[in-house]
Amino acid sequence: MAAPASAQPIDPKVQARIDRILKATPLIDGHNDIAEQLAESYKRNIAGLASGTDQRQPHPLMTDMARLHRGRVGGQFWSVYIDGTITGDAAIRETIEQIDIVRRMIDAYPNDLELARTADDVVRIHKTGKVASMMGVEGGRQIGGSLAALRQYYNLGARYMTLTHNQATEWADSATDDPKYDGLSPFGVTVVHEMNRIGMLVDLSHVSAATMKDAIAASTAPVIFSHSSARAIGGHPRNVPDDVLQLLPANGGVVMVNFVPPFLSDAVWNWGAAKSAEEARLKAIHRASKADVEAGLKAWEAAHPAPLVTAANVADHIEHVVKIAGHDHVGIGGDMDGIDSTPQDLKGVQDYPNLFAELIRRGWSDENLSKLAGENVLRALRRAEAVAASMKSEPAALSPVDEAPAG
Repeated sequence: MAAPASAQPIDPKVQARIDRILKATPLIDGHNDIAEQLAESYKRNIAGLASGTDQRQPHPLMTDMARLHRGRVGGQFWSVYIDGTITGDAAIRETIEQIDIVRRMIDAYPNDLELARTADDVVRIHKTGKVASMMGVEGGRQIGGSLAALRQYYNLGARYMTLTHNQATEWADSATDDPKYDGLSPFGVTVVHEMNRIGMLVDLSHVSAATMKDAIAASTAPVIFSHSSARAIGGHPRNVPDDVLQLLPANGGVVMVNFVPPFLSDAVWNWGAAKSAEEARLKAIHRASKADVEAGLKAWEAAHPAPLVTAANVADHIEHVVKIAGHDHVGIGGDMDGIDSTPQDLKGVQDYPNLFAELIRRGWSDENLSKLAGENVLRALRRAEAVAASMKSEPAALSPVDEAPAG
């Protein structure tokens, strides 16, 4: 087997070209879950993120300040995720706690990060050598049914909301749950309209194909997919089908291609299903011994290694999005620190240049690499800002939980 791409240094001339492109255009990643990892593994502590977090124990991280700079990252949507089964006021409280992690992180590393509220802010901050930082709310249940909460998330720095996570919400169908509405409910359409009114991007990662189509039809601003790939070459339901990709030129939206191996490769997806089946079999046999289950699963993995995934697989998805939607409608959404495994040469935020090197090898122009890096997302942000300005005279929408009780 050939050595993995991660073992091959980037040619200095290629690296110089990448550096030139990413100095002029911010590399904006659509989705990073470090806040979730800090909450789950490190008691929400934001200390020690300057460098070396890949050596942390018991849970190494894919992100730190030094590696963000090594990866030439210029802008980052930090995910403020909570479990999609949490609802109501509890969902709002936990989302605020996640936002607090990100805001404290930005404050603690002022030489590396700065809060961005507009596309112009992203450009300005990138020119200072810092990472322009925005947030993405990863799941519509996080508003607790309250459009007031949606607006306050925007005020705190959230610039997109994913309409669902893995579960169908009370108003939108998820890609990985039984459908309830065949897309969006009437309240879901209201949510999209209110997001347009305030200038928050509608994120369609995690939603069903029917929800994608309903949201694109309902939105007067561009939509994004903050961390999704192309279903035509990766059959996972989290990916975007071609008939949705075909809608993006008219909408102006952007698919930010993600690095999750089961989304990128059907071979890995099938391998994961086989692993889950083996784990279920072992649990049925070894009901009284967790250690025997773990040992048996370890032996199975040794005999059935996961298929190799590299930056070339990510590039295949990027090029498919381009084939169907065009170079103006693709971006990068790595999902770092939100995934259990990565492509072999995209192990952390330091490795984005490996993807650009692969696309350069395939003949991509500087113009199209710049669009992928950040120009497409900046265009979508600016259009969302313009739509919000055009809707400024509209009153804020209220949801039932926001309305005052009858006297």
